[in-house]
Amino acid sequence: MNREPDAGGPGDLTPEALAELEELVRLRLGGRVREFRLSIRDAGLVLRGRAQSHHAKQLAQQALMDLNRAPIRSNEIEVCDCRFPVP
Repeated sequence: MNREPDAGGPGDLTPEALAELEELVRLRLGGRVREFRLSIRDAGLVLRGRAQSHHAKQLAQQALMDLNRAPIRSNEIEVCDCRFPVP
């Protein structure tokens, strides 16, 4: 999955490309955000999932910005006091 950052907007993302982008972000996060997923809303991207810290939530957003130039409409990653199993 070697991929250059995408210069296009979310309208240019096929379902397959969105899934690939989601997987690339997930790999960069190294398990810091559980149930991570991306969707498209209002011509922008929405991040969802669960994280133990605001830092992990920010890392997810930064990873997405590094990989794709489409606007981020919302970072809806929930920061919770949940305990994730050790990978």
